[in-house]
Amino acid sequence: MSSTKPYEIVICLGSSCFSRGNKQTLRAISDYLKRYQLEDSVYFHGNHCFSDCDKGPVLKINDRIYEQVTPENVSSILDNFFNPNN
Repeated sequence: MSSTKPYEIVICLGSSCFSRGNKQTLRAISDYLKRYQLEDSVYFHGNHCFSDCDKGPVLKINDRIYEQVTPENVSSILDNFFNPNN
């Protein structure tokens, strides 16, 4: 990780994942981080490809890979990881 922040979220911005909705997913993640005031503890950035195009869109949080991520399911993924309501 190239940041001193404790968490890293990497979203695939390769053409396959991007064409499957990662532009909206990127926006949903940014909104989530703002809503729960996580921006200072999360290094959020894009990556060109994870080489799993058939399983995409792909998202990586720290060392865990999430596949078939959509704007509709990304909040649940982030809730499970960050557990913001506890």
